[in-house]
Amino acid sequence: MATLGSLLFGYDTGVISGALPYMYMPFDAKGLQLTSFEEGAIGGTLLVGAALGALLGGLMSDRWGRRHNITVLAALFFIGAIGTTIAPNVWVMYPFRVVLGFAVGAASATVPVYLAETAPKRIRGSIVAIDQLMIVTGQLLAFSMNAIINSLQGGPKITIANDPSGHFSPGTYVFDEITKLQASKGGSMSGAEYHAFLDQLSISAGNGEAWRYMLVLCSIPAVALWIGIRLMPESSRWYLAKERLYDAIGSLKRVRVPEKDGSIEDEIMEMVEARQHEKQEESQRKGFSHVMATPWLRKLLLVGIFLAVVNQTTGVNTVMYYAPKVLEYAGMSTSASITAQVANGVMSVIGSAIGIWLILKFRRRQVLIGDVIGVGVTLLGIAATFQFFIAPHMANHTTPPAWAAYLILGLMSVFMLIVQSSNGTIVWTMMGEIFPANVRGIMNGTAIFCMWTANAIITWTFPPMMETLGGGVTYTIYGVLNLVVAVILFKIMPETKDKSLEEIEVEMEKLYS
Repeated sequence: MATLGSLLFGYDTGVISGALPYMYMPFDAKGLQLTSFEEGAIGGTLLVGAALGALLGGLMSDRWGRRHNITVLAALFFIGAIGTTIAPNVWVMYPFRVVLGFAVGAASATVPVYLAETAPKRIRGSIVAIDQLMIVTGQLLAFSMNAIINSLQGGPKITIANDPSGHFSPGTYVFDEITKLQASKGGSMSGAEYHAFLDQLSISAGNGEAWRYMLVLCSIPAVALWIGIRLMPESSRWYLAKERLYDAIGSLKRVRVPEKDGSIEDEIMEMVEARQHEKQEESQRKGFSHVMATPWLRKLLLVGIFLAVVNQTTGVNTVMYYAPKVLEYAGMSTSASITAQVANGVMSVIGSAIGIWLILKFRRRQVLIGDVIGVGVTLLGIAATFQFFIAPHMANHTTPPAWAAYLILGLMSVFMLIVQSSNGTIVWTMMGEIFPANVRGIMNGTAIFCMWTANAIITWTFPPMMETLGGGVTYTIYGVLNLVVAVILFKIMPETKDKSLEEIEVEMEKLYS
């Protein structure tokens, strides 16, 4: 039930890729007539909120409890979904995108911790991996609903009553025909000129409101999460941190099968002993200031931040957010690119399902390092396709061969299979494992804050990199970066498989002291 928060996380981050083509449409066609700045701001405001949510969500989780936090986030998901849906313009939408982003970021900091603290150690890795599976399932759901809505709409269309410039006769047009005008003029029409062209059109109808249908669907699982999480127990480890022993025992009894998980009394005693160890320095522990003042915690935090940032340096969100635009750049139509994104979503879900098996069978280090190497090689394949089969046609203002776009799509799908089968699964699992219990919320939140910051940087810089450097150079940079990351992981990454959280805490202190 808690992983519905991760489903919402996935839906909210995935839905925008299909909504943007409709948001680009003119006001009279019921779109938002986005500029490039407004496009970046729609994505950027969610990421700003997500970074704040990741940071403050950890503090809220430590203070009021994991379950309580998820209940509040369900309400924020609902408010954000409805607010963005009914927004009349981008300026009203921005604050609701921040609210939605806050819920996304706080969920990313809270749900894995709740699952890690609640699950038995024999299945903790697979339980937390299910959280990752729900994220990509949410993204697949978003891509699928986008494709269904787009199909029902017949793609973005506008009906032109009059075009004073003489480019178009009265009639109904697929919006691709309008957006290709700039390319037909050799790319000479600037963004301002293009919007001036849209403004002078007399438009009698359009289906630009389809983006609202895509966004409003997020409100349904938000209601289910709000109801369902209230039926779940609070984390027993959080109860112990608040000196509520009997509540901790009651909570643990609800989520343990003694025949499989061993004695509840023994597990409680292990938690109590770990808590007593933490209390020896309790007077000096003051959240983030204590983390920074304690050398081994400071080093551990840096390792956690690196792992979190690795989750983004794969370039995974350049596919999640921009795959339709990248495929259009490679020569695919808008409607085809929206539908093609479903393939990436399917491969993500398959990859996450494989990840549940991998995390049970292999060591965390082996899986993640192998993943990053595979990601680097795949990105270099995308780079080569752009450089040798697409860029020459773009330079000559000719259409790239159709197979090149499908080769890019195939490589993207393999990329998503590799990333989601290990990188996301391992990173999110370890985020809930490696930090000590009494500062887990703030340390996890800080690491995920850095993850969302890296996400924001990549999201903002990827479009101008593609425009100025081209797909070949851009994807080469990401490919080489991942190969460098693999070497660093080999040197610094700890191992946590088949260990209790208390055992991991002791080992981390020894390792980084």
